[in-house]
Amino acid sequence: MENLEKITRLVCQVAREAGSYIKKERASFSLDKVERKHAHDYVSYVDKGSEQLIVKSLREILPEAGFITEEGTTKMDDLSKMEETSSVSHQPSDFTWVIDPLDGTTNFIHGFAPYAVSIALCQGREIVIGVVYEIVSDECFYAWKGGGAYCEIRNEKGKMRNVKSLKVGTSGINDALLCLQLPYNSDAYKPVIKRLIDHFYGNVGSIRMMGSAAIALCYVAAGRLDAYAERYIGQWDYMAGSLIVMEAGGCVTDYEGEDYFMEGDSVVATNGVIHQNLLEAVRQAEDSRPSA
Repeated sequence: MENLEKITRLVCQVAREAGSYIKKERASFSLDKVERKHAHDYVSYVDKGSEQLIVKSLREILPEAGFITEEGTTKMDDLSKMEETSSVSHQPSDFTWVIDPLDGTTNFIHGFAPYAVSIALCQGREIVIGVVYEIVSDECFYAWKGGGAYCEIRNEKGKMRNVKSLKVGTSGINDALLCLQLPYNSDAYKPVIKRLIDHFYGNVGSIRMMGSAAIALCYVAAGRLDAYAERYIGQWDYMAGSLIVMEAGGCVTDYEGEDYFMEGDSVVATNGVIHQNLLEAVRQAEDSRPSA
């Protein structure tokens, strides 16, 4: 696909526009506007409004692409209509946008940073573009396949202030800062996370929990974290950030160590130096889970 860099910069603009909408709505947001999808898994009109804004803009950038979205605002009849009206030869399945319109909703509803917009573009079985915009810090992380990974900060007038090339850290396991997330599927994952914390606590630099998979991945890419691991998450949570990690020189697999993780529900992302340490710990923790 040509002009990946150009499309990436357009997607950054879309992510920032969605971020501006989310930031504006946060100023008057109240907890009575929250819906519960599942136990402790929340959604609000802000998630849905952000997704609608993003989908509309992305259709203008690449009309032939399909969508995978967390809140499901795109419908199959919409995709069929796109296929009929598009003058481009690609079918919707050739290109797919994978969107999390508000990653870190629990953080958002409590006014607790970070929370972000995450947008990825896949071509077949490859992630070719990843954009994650962290709203509170006004940091836009982005990458395109083969082009490296970057973080852009703009000033209040929208002018570019700084663009930094991202590179993963080099810490070994004894000094590593790890992010071990707590997914919503607590019954299934509680034995695993207990084992992981017991394994690493006191044996690494420290452990953190971000509340946003997309941002945890970007922090690995930026060298702020050395590793991140989580299971029971959706493609929209990790797709964009995973490309950013890989383009920053890091390593991303699923919990089984497979490089092709795009259709799974688990991610291990590291600086590469400690990847086997994480995988070994994850495997031991998973093996310790009681049989159903």
